[in-house]
Amino acid sequence: MLQVNMSAAKRTACGKGECRRLRVAKKTPAVVYGKGCASLAVEFDAAVLHKDLLFIHGRNAVVTLKIEGDEKAERHAVVQEIQKAPNVEQVLHVDFLEIELDKPVNRSVPLRLTGVAKGVEFGGELSVLRQSIVLRGCPLDIPDEIVADITALDKGGKGLTCADLALPEKVELMDAPSQVCAVVL
Repeated sequence: MLQVNMSAAKRTACGKGECRRLRVAKKTPAVVYGKGCASLAVEFDAAVLHKDLLFIHGRNAVVTLKIEGDEKAERHAVVQEIQKAPNVEQVLHVDFLEIELDKPVNRSVPLRLTGVAKGVEFGGELSVLRQSIVLRGCPLDIPDEIVADITALDKGGKGLTCADLALPEKVELMDAPSQVCAVVL
């Protein structure tokens, strides 16, 4: 899993008016929350946050937050939600979910199919039934994507199932192993 460092500052004022003042000052409000701890209101430099969010977009990433004025030196989190303005390219608010790096979590991981199936070359049509799979493991052990080669798929065959996927060690599949990911019809 990808690991990204981000810097933020603790904010004391909350509310709609204060958040608008932050955005005018080219800052983006955010909140960090987690199981068993109180939520923490923070602010980011808008341009840096936007660049970092574009970098991790669509990937499973652990964000290491270094927050000025916080009692913890670092907080590890994942991006839970991003609120964007509908008419302009502006991030309005970000929610971070604090996680522990040594506790297993369930994450949805995209499935990338490579190659051209034999059955497609003989007139068949590839039907992709799953775009992602759910894996369970420690956050840093979960990959960004699972790559599967489909060149061996024949027309009318059983297809590529979740059990056929090559998974990294220390990670377990949460979906049913018999579930079909791709098949040539």
